[in-house]
Amino acid sequence: MKAVVSKLHFSSTEEVMVVRRRPHVVNGGGFVVTDCREKTIFKIDGCGVLGTRGELVLRDGDGTDLLLIHKKGGMVQALSIHNKWRGYSYDYQGSPKPVFTLRDPKQFCFSITGSIRISVQPGNCYFDVRGSFPDRDCSIVDSTGSVIAQVKEWSGSKDIYSVVTKANVDKAFVFGVIAVLDYIYGESTSC
Repeated sequence: MKAVVSKLHFSSTEEVMVVRRRPHVVNGGGFVVTDCREKTIFKIDGCGVLGTRGELVLRDGDGTDLLLIHKKGGMVQALSIHNKWRGYSYDYQGSPKPVFTLRDPKQFCFSITGSIRISVQPGNCYFDVRGSFPDRDCSIVDSTGSVIAQVKEWSGSKDIYSVVTKANVDKAFVFGVIAVLDYIYGESTSC
């Protein structure tokens, strides 16, 4: 897999990361991603922290912004059968650069298990989300059908779950997608 967000967040081996949801009342929501040594790798803030609906920020463990994610709005979006989310990384000058678009079916048009597709810019590369994110049983699959990441339940809790990322996968991209899934299903990043 080539870098979608950053080459800095690749690993040469499979990794198990732990996601901990932050409560809205204490920290404004969002979640924190740690490695097996409990070192913070990513922080995701949603509208409880940012104050804007449909906007998410993925930061590295040091607090540097890696990915800004917006839910597309407007009249065209209102008439569409899909919601669109756009992820932007920052180039070396600090300007936003589009890196992916995630399409999910609007819940009043389709069942909640409808297909979620992620298109990566530039190029014709795409990914699909298969399974059930709310049940913590889903995978992100590339266009060849290979699983690049799996979300798994962790000890029966919805507030803590694991994500297994395969070798040579852009983890910042994976957790950007998971941040959008969290928002879509009304969890810790939503208002």
